[in-house]
This record gives sequence, C-alpha cells and structure tokens, in this order.
Amino acid sequence: MSVSAVGAQERARELGLSAAIGGTPGALDAITDVAGVEVGHTTLIAGDGKLVVGTGPVRTGVTVIHPRGRASADPVFGAWFTLNGNGEMTGTTWLQESGFLEGPIAITNTHSVGVVRDAILRWRVGKPGMQPWGLPVVAETWDGRLNDINGFHVTAAHTIAALDGARGGPVAEGNVGGGTGMVCHGFKGGIGTASRKLDTAAGGYTVGVLVQCNYGARRELRIAGVPVGEEIPDLLPGRPNGTDADDAGAGSIIVVVATDAPLLPHQLKRVATRVSLGVGRTGGRGENSSGDIFVAFSTANPNSAGDADVARVEMLPNARMNAIFGATVQATEEAILNALLAARTMTGADDVTVHALPHDRLMAAMRKYGRVR
Repeated sequence: MSVSAVGAQERARELGLSAAIGGTPGALDAITDVAGVEVGHTTLIAGDGKLVVGTGPVRTGVTVIHPRGRASADPVFGAWFTLNGNGEMTGTTWLQESGFLEGPIAITNTHSVGVVRDAILRWRVGKPGMQPWGLPVVAETWDGRLNDINGFHVTAAHTIAALDGARGGPVAEGNVGGGTGMVCHGFKGGIGTASRKLDTAAGGYTVGVLVQCNYGARRELRIAGVPVGEEIPDLLPGRPNGTDADDAGAGSIIVVVATDAPLLPHQLKRVATRVSLGVGRTGGRGENSSGDIFVAFSTANPNSAGDADVARVEMLPNARMNAIFGATVQATEEAILNALLAARTMTGADDVTVHALPHDRLMAAMRKYGRVR
C-alpha cells in the first residue's frame, strides 16, 4: 500500500488556523456538528507500479452523507449551485424542482457515478418507510492521475458498505472514501470537513461543510489570505524521473453544506452560492476544466414532505441570513484546508507521487505573514 504513514492528526483548529480564517468552529469542527448528519466512507487502495487497466493500481472510493441519519426516510429541504459545470451531480433537476433532498448524498470518482447511483436505489428498496424509487444525488471528481479510473473498481457493495457504515461523530479526512485519489492545488487532496457555530444573537445555528477537493493551481493556493502556493512552489506531482507542470486549475471540487437553521429551498440556494466565495478564498477560480458543484440542505422543518395535510414550516428571515453566509464561507475554506492537512503523500498509477502539504512549511508561511504567532 503506497500511502505514507499517518501520524497525529493536525487540523486547522489545533494549529491555530481556525482563528485566522474566522468564526467559531463547532465541537467536532465537522459537518456532523449538525445534529443527525452521518458520514460514511469506503476506501479502496491496492496495487503499485505500472497502470494496467482493470487491475490497478487502485486509489479510489466512495463517501456518503445522510442528512438525517441512515435510518431516516424523512426528506430535507435542499438546493444546489454550480460555479463551473465541467462535472456531474445527478438528481439535481428534481432537487431544484421539488426543493427536497430525498436521500443520501454520495461522492465518488468520475467513472463510478452510475454504479453508486444505482447502489443507493438498491439500498433504499425494501427499507421501512423509504420510497422504492428515487433520483439519488451523486457527485464526482476525477482521480485518474493516481487511480485506474477506467478499471471501474467501485462496486455496489462498496457503496452499500459506506451507506451502512455511516455514523455521526468525528469524520475521517484526507485519503479516504471518494477523496482517496484526489489532488488539490498540486498537493494531496481528498475529503475535508469543518463547521461554524453562530452566536446566540445570530440564532445559535450550526453550519457544517464537507468537501471533496481535487481542483486548483499550486500558485493560486491561499490560506487565510497567505499565498501559500507561492511560498511552497516545489513538491509538484510527478513520476520518479520528473515533475508535472503546475496545473492551470484543472480538476473539480464538490461541497456539501448542512445546517440546522430553518431555511427554505430558495434560501438554501443562496447558501450554496456562497460556497463559491470560500473556494475563491483558497485560490479556486471556477476554471473551464473544473467541475465546481455545491449542494446545501437544512435539517430543520422535519416531516414537511408528507402529502396528508398542509405543511407548516418555519423560515429564517432573509435579513438574518448574513451570519449563515459568513459561516458557509469560513467553513468551506477550513474544510479545504483540513483536507490538505489530513492527506498524506500518495504514490499511485505509473508511480506518480502526489506530496502532502508540509505542515512545517505551511506554518512558517503563516507566521511570515503574521497570521499566527
């Protein structure tokens, strides 16, 4: 298994970087700070050396998010937004039309969207209270630099394992699940998460974010305004005999936003749109070859999707949404950073190596620009 050993976890909060980004993280600093949200991963890592299509090396997986937990069949209000559409997120036409997210969200690699979508339907069929049809929301980013993506190694069984294994609490980050083979700003990317807790005056609501980041040029990487990519221009991905050029923003990022604030679909659309600002703060520009697609949901207003009577729902006034917007931007930026901090150097197909973000050099850059002591 060509993955460097994982040492003690250093996240943005532990390094003092949450304060530089702004806002107050929740207890877990994760999307699971929103009560009821569960996350599951299946991670596939096998083989080394020369790429043999259908055999490997394999560096991929699937990540799932249950808005109300894996046992709940109660839909949530939701919405989606695309900053740049060179990517895929299934189920979005019905999400936009109905305003409801009717099951889990999954993220995988570009060529496994279909099998993951179908597996979610298979998982739902026969479960008490769950409708035996649906239009699952499944998104992707491309892991073909490290993974045998044309080998189609993700199966229905892998998806179902992630669905059944999802839990609340701390969320594994970095080289896990759908993020296993991803590259972000020329460093090893993957899964990251963060949250922000609003103060009492703003309602005390929680905003949680989970990203699968696989986008961005090295030279554009910014953390809390610091030009980290310019400070660490080396360690670019490459084979043993050479180094790849700095990508011109190639790749994609999928972002899932959860909140317990009582927001209706049109308001969640506004929240999903603000994710773009968090991506932009880290150096993403929505480049032509990038699929930057975001989805937001609210766990408030339970039992609003039934058809037995008139639904009565609560809505946060638009005039009180600025704190939600700010929390979304901050949590998005920190989730991307947490993905970079958690990911470890990985060697994959054809011996391509993608280096981890060196924590010591990151902190040196942050001190140089006065963002931490």
